[in-house]
Amino acid sequence: MSSHPHAFLDLISDDLKLVEAKMQAPNEVFQPLAGAIDLLLKSGGKRLRPATAMLVGKFFPNIDKERLVSLAAAIETLHTATLVHDDLVDGSLMRRGHPTLNATWSTGATVLAGDFVFARAAYFAAETDNVRVMRIFAQTLMTICEGELRQLYDLRNWDQPKEAYFRRIYGKTAALFAAATESAAVLGTDDEAVISAMRDYGYNLGMAFQIMDDILDFVGDEVVLGKPVGSDLRQGTVTLPVFHYLQAHPEAIQIMRAAGRGNGADEALNQLIRDIGRSPAIEATREDALAFVAAAKDALRIMPDNIYRQALADLADYVVRRSM
Repeated sequence: MSSHPHAFLDLISDDLKLVEAKMQAPNEVFQPLAGAIDLLLKSGGKRLRPATAMLVGKFFPNIDKERLVSLAAAIETLHTATLVHDDLVDGSLMRRGHPTLNATWSTGATVLAGDFVFARAAYFAAETDNVRVMRIFAQTLMTICEGELRQLYDLRNWDQPKEAYFRRIYGKTAALFAAATESAAVLGTDDEAVISAMRDYGYNLGMAFQIMDDILDFVGDEVVLGKPVGSDLRQGTVTLPVFHYLQAHPEAIQIMRAAGRGNGADEALNQLIRDIGRSPAIEATREDALAFVAAAKDALRIMPDNIYRQALADLADYVVRRSM
């Protein structure tokens, strides 16, 4: 187990600096756009997606370092672009304590900025000079867009099956983790069993990551999260804790339906969010996340037992220990 939450990043700290530098907006970019890109990068997360690509790349000593850095930059830039459009679609004015782009820019300008960042991500993917990686990148972008559309169409569909949730979070989160690890393996080897295993690792890691996000939406610190507790439920999104809670308390669906109709159910909804956060549904959801973590670690068994395999295992453990 890691001695501290980010110990697995120590092995690739210099590599991540190269990725960070690559993602910076070039001088010739329209200045307001360049400033927006830099702000987006500064308000970014822990860089776990590019970290997985770099760690998988470490298994292959003959891998071209510049192409791997381009891949990692493509993955994180694509993630950043999706956040721009997500915030616009959701009407979010803050992310991680920073104003979103759409909080200060017009809708049209925000869409165009997000499109520009998508294009930069595709450009970085093309720098790998690997058609298969570019195909994975394009498929992942389609999957992400489809996942977001599924979420929009499933809003306030309170009795949807559990499988609909898993399909949605694959598109929302796990597809990009899977693309990072699969693409890194594609750059390093022709062994299809290894490539498949690395995709499985990324997929399961991403699923656990999003499930943990959905737990934190009910039990996390609002200051740390940068948004109100229960935000997803307030917006009409059914997540796994809600699904588990409804199995034991089917009558709660009436509160959700009333809130969706605006029938003065705010306090009832607030109480429901508190009840879910204190209920066995949270532990049941955590068990689901742990099952995905176990599957991610199992996928690593095909790889050499070295510090990089341990780092990827530690990363999987960290995903369910984090507080934000």
